[in-house]
Amino acid sequence: MYLITKWFGTFLCDKSGIKHKILIPKDEKEIAKRLKKIDKGEILAEEKKLTKDIEVTVNEKRLQKLGEYNPKDSFFKEMEIKPEDYDFSQDLLHNASLLLTEEKTDDKLKSEDLQIVQMVNALDDLVQTSNLLSERLDSWSLIPTPSKKIQPFENLSSMVNKEAERLEKQIEEDMQKIAPNTSALIGPVIGARMIALAGGLERLAFMPASTIQILGAEKALFRFKKEGGRPPKHGVIFQHPLINKAPPKDRGKIARAFAAKIAIAVKADVFTKKDISDILKEDLEKRLKEIRSQ
Repeated sequence: MYLITKWFGTFLCDKSGIKHKILIPKDEKEIAKRLKKIDKGEILAEEKKLTKDIEVTVNEKRLQKLGEYNPKDSFFKEMEIKPEDYDFSQDLLHNASLLLTEEKTDDKLKSEDLQIVQMVNALDDLVQTSNLLSERLDSWSLIPTPSKKIQPFENLSSMVNKEAERLEKQIEEDMQKIAPNTSALIGPVIGARMIALAGGLERLAFMPASTIQILGAEKALFRFKKEGGRPPKHGVIFQHPLINKAPPKDRGKIARAFAAKIAIAVKADVFTKKDISDILKEDLEKRLKEIRSQ
């Protein structure tokens, strides 16, 4: 027996034709729901029901648990199952596909690493606003001013600073959940900035250590390529005290050592989900001792 799934239903067939079928309701939401499951590699309830206690051959990898995977079997090319034969229109598929695209977009916008990106950008906006208000208040305080005139701005400055502190704590909490290895190695806030600069956690995971090392130094890199001089040795990674407090001659080497371990940490956070932070920190410390002794 052969199991064939189309966007409009699931079919159990043999050489003589279709033996059993379960059609999907003619509803774009129901079709989109099943298309989403198929896209995720999940097995549909209809597929499980049709293959219960039956040996089947399948042509999709996601169905390997249900039967023998043999996509090259000529039957799959020869067997033709058309949607119009069951009164399913292409418009129905089109509408379901649009729904699926919208759901994928919503899922992506809800993803935690993209929330991190927005929070980091919002934190930068708050810090900039706080600095502007502070400068204005410092300038204003140099002249005699009634408190009722300056108090609202002092209140606003205090509110902005409190919100920046709250947002930074939220970033730290979220980073511990989605990127624990990265947070343990470089710190949650610096790690969050790296994710923001990369455009997402997964994008950061695919970056080589050399790129991670200079994330945030894009302007300096562009200037180097255009005008020459010295290339940047570090970007936002420089904010870590072990780098910015190190002797200038060692900063490039330390930044490179950090970047190499961060590259591994991010991959663990994205792919394996294993806690390897202690191993990475131990390896990093050994490398830092070597650099300091040179």
